[in-house]
Amino acid sequence: MKLYDELKWRGLIKDEAGEDLEKKLNEGGLTFYIGTDPTADSLHLGHLSTFLISKRLEKAGHHPILLVGGATGRIGDPRPTEERPMKTVEEIESNFKALKKQVENLFGFEVVNNYDWSKDINFIDFLRDYGKYFNINYMLDKDIIKRRLDTGITYTEFSYMIMQALDYLYLHQTRNCTLECAGSDQWGNITAGIDLIRKKTGHEVYGFTMPLVTDKNGKKFGKSEGNALWLDKNKTSSYEIYQYLLNSDDEKVIDYLKVFTFLTKEEIEKIEKEHKECPEKRTAAKTLAYEVVTFLHGEKEAKKAKEMSEALFSGHVKNLTKEEIEKVFKGVPTFKAKENINIVDMLVENKIASSKREAREFINAGSITINEEKITDTNYEVTKDIAIEKEILVLRRGKKKYFIGKLGF
Repeated sequence: MKLYDELKWRGLIKDEAGEDLEKKLNEGGLTFYIGTDPTADSLHLGHLSTFLISKRLEKAGHHPILLVGGATGRIGDPRPTEERPMKTVEEIESNFKALKKQVENLFGFEVVNNYDWSKDINFIDFLRDYGKYFNINYMLDKDIIKRRLDTGITYTEFSYMIMQALDYLYLHQTRNCTLECAGSDQWGNITAGIDLIRKKTGHEVYGFTMPLVTDKNGKKFGKSEGNALWLDKNKTSSYEIYQYLLNSDDEKVIDYLKVFTFLTKEEIEKIEKEHKECPEKRTAAKTLAYEVVTFLHGEKEAKKAKEMSEALFSGHVKNLTKEEIEKVFKGVPTFKAKENINIVDMLVENKIASSKREAREFINAGSITINEEKITDTNYEVTKDIAIEKEILVLRRGKKKYFIGKLGF
């Protein structure tokens, strides 16, 4: 399968610009760029589909440039609903350094900073050399701008399109860059760059966007209870990413395998067949989770995340270390308890039960387990003998409500 057909099969091309793009992609040899602004000190899982394009194109013989926008990050890409909070210069510079290191480690490609070629352009030159090529009606017709007209958009945000177009022009003139790739929300900015290059140089260049990856409800992929899943394992553990992907929707998981892994068409179709025949095995989701964590953090981390997940699912919580439990149950309510405390008192004092009567009802119904040991005696005393590493209590009420206790306080 040729590159263009593979990208289409994987669902990675939404909009495209430039004649013979299919031919150019299949032939190889294009210099292309993908960019992001340093709005944080790490990429998150939502960025991954876009940035993996760089690896796919590189394997097909194209040359990637990854741009981290130290200049555009100072301005802020317009949001659909409101202006982004302005970050300090110090924060932007710190984020740039962190992202540059992360991108180089993950993808191994050249990283450039658009601040390097933007910082010396004065306001008059900006208007004369670039602003004159942009028709206001053309800019107002771009989707992201139209969506903001009712609520209002600042001149700063409005200028972002010109700055991104300037990036494409600069990379074209200095690096012979002839292709820009981005998420579908960047289509207006890509076409603005293509038009600027045509007007300034007479050259024809290319661009394409990738569809936004969402769950079955249309929610952006890579968000967990409102929080981004960061690619930096010090911000989001391998286990958290593994578990998020393991819980992928059955109807979307094959699409995710196409987008987020380098498995071949034949391998994915084989997994899809098993997924349809034996969905209870969760083969597709397990493969997705393992492949992505391996790419991001290495096979050792993927194996550990898999073992932790299986230990939790099978009820073998006692096999986990204190450190692993903290990762597995990150965000779960915590409590502290004295050693040799009565189980009823412990449940009430830590608001796991609303009263002693309710606590006894939970216990008599077999609804309380500590480190997967069912507690059925209301006179039970909680000691270090039951605790993991003489300290940790994984308390479960019912089937899914967890609490993490520390004993001995």
